[in-house]
Amino acid sequence: MEHNLNRGEEEKFLHAGNVLREFRHIHTFMFDVDGVMTNSELLITESGELLRKMSVRDGFAIKRAIEEKFRIIVITGGTSKGTIERLKALGIKDVIFGANNKLKHYEALLDQYHLDEDGILYMGDDLPDYEIMRRVGLACCPFDATPEIMSISKYVSPMKGGEGCVRDVIEKVMKLNGVW
Repeated sequence: MEHNLNRGEEEKFLHAGNVLREFRHIHTFMFDVDGVMTNSELLITESGELLRKMSVRDGFAIKRAIEEKFRIIVITGGTSKGTIERLKALGIKDVIFGANNKLKHYEALLDQYHLDEDGILYMGDDLPDYEIMRRVGLACCPFDATPEIMSISKYVSPMKGGEGCVRDVIEKVMKLNGVW
């Protein structure tokens, strides 16, 4: 079967292929929580508790990545006890919460683990993630991220925050490395 792509489609295809090559070299995943691991909506109970929705499929992918010795790090401005407990239950050892200055925590993690920035995939969805995303090897975002974040992302997942975008990027890395 012959495929005829116009110039714009061909450029998109070639760009997507180039981005997929970058997934192969990832050794560390860094994620924001609200808008990435959860959707961008909050439910507020009468007592003032904030409720978030997380994808169990994202959780499965996180566990698989940890089993295969990929480093998973979460940097969030949030402080939800339930969210932190869920992330730790998945096996994530590095959960930085209440991070008002995410870049400061990112730089400390680079030093602590001697991380090569080219091997880091960071997925964020809003302005607090911007500075880190400009530095990492593979900046990614969910389909419903802000325009500023989409404009600097090398890969935009077809999935929304809290609806499988985390699994999407983890699965790509692991499949390209033959460990999915």
